[in-house]
Amino acid sequence: MKISKILSLVLALVLFVSCLTSCGRNEENSTASNVSSGGSSNDLSGTYNVTLWVSEKEGVADLTKKQISEFMKANPGIVINASVEGVAEGDAASKIVADVSSAPDIYCFAQDQLARLVQAAALVAPGVKTQEYIRENNDEGSVSAATVGNKIWAYPLTSDNGYYMYYDKSIISEEDAESMEKLIEACEKNNKKFRFALENAWYTASFFFATGCKSNWTLNDAGGFVSVDDTFNSPEGLIAMKGMQKLAKSSAYDSDADNFIDAGVIITGIWNAKAAENHFGKNMGATDLPSFEIDGKSYHLGSFAGYKLMGVKPQNDGKKAAVLSLLAQYLTNEECQSQRAQSFEWGPTNKKAQSSSEVLENVSLVALKKQREHSVLQGQIHGSWWDIARVLGADAKAAKSDEELQKALENYKKAVYGLIK
Repeated sequence: MKISKILSLVLALVLFVSCLTSCGRNEENSTASNVSSGGSSNDLSGTYNVTLWVSEKEGVADLTKKQISEFMKANPGIVINASVEGVAEGDAASKIVADVSSAPDIYCFAQDQLARLVQAAALVAPGVKTQEYIRENNDEGSVSAATVGNKIWAYPLTSDNGYYMYYDKSIISEEDAESMEKLIEACEKNNKKFRFALENAWYTASFFFATGCKSNWTLNDAGGFVSVDDTFNSPEGLIAMKGMQKLAKSSAYDSDADNFIDAGVIITGIWNAKAAENHFGKNMGATDLPSFEIDGKSYHLGSFAGYKLMGVKPQNDGKKAAVLSLLAQYLTNEECQSQRAQSFEWGPTNKKAQSSSEVLENVSLVALKKQREHSVLQGQIHGSWWDIARVLGADAKAAKSDEELQKALENYKKAVYGLIK
């Protein structure tokens, strides 16, 4: 009898300890994790002052305000006094990490900033049920992009943070658009520019991915970088440098890929879709990146497949934390993503929204999807890597021999592996 009582006490203690340890640091409380995307909880009724950072693109803040109004209609009893500000997703992390206490309650950011935001304790992870909802309703790549370790830390927002090619159909045929050499020839012949930001690591990597190179970083659960597997300094990397040099030394080459002046070819993304339509007009072609040829072998240019995410800042008020979770889940649901696809040509992460006519009939999003077959999922990358890799484009242009190209790769490797202590 005594043994039975002792076992009962031990079991109770184990369950109690298990319950305590399951409540991880910086994870939403149970109220937040048990609220569905479409419903409301009587416990959450009240008025909340909420600050949000969204894309600085014209119209995004206004649409977000309308979506928040619809959220309140769907959740009677919850009143949101929203302050919505436009801030570039690429700048969000730097501003937030500098002073987390003054950061907005909800903010949008590019996925490569996730690790540093987790390290800075600037994000609260969605609750268990919310994480299940995110996994079920969004594409696999976006879920991976929102994950550090085994935990989802943010809400997938867009699946369009990548690049592809626009070209002038009046001087370039659909067949010639598949060859970088043919594109260069057409641009030189017609005094047009081949615009490709080769001095930006995000684009520089495309040549290395084409030849099978990789730069994979491993993080611990706290968001710290513990190892790297990088093969840019290799025979394949040298081929990539030669391909990049072929373009960089052309008289048609221009590294400014946000400027459409005299562009015959431009490598850019969905953010420049309207500018491309205005520049090329009826002669606009949109497709995946071309292939380049070295020593008789063809290599299809790769790219990063990136995503944009929505994050929630940790709160002292448990009720407000739950409301912010509910709001972030709503703002990233099928309906809201479809509205952004229609208004701004943003590519959704929501699987149902991806099958909408706004997405399937958009030539730019179709081109992006085609390039995704040759893209590499942009995982978490050390922040200093971008400055190290960006010089490879300039090195390729300046080099006068294969030995100089190889030396640039060796310098790159030394700098990259020096980041791991």
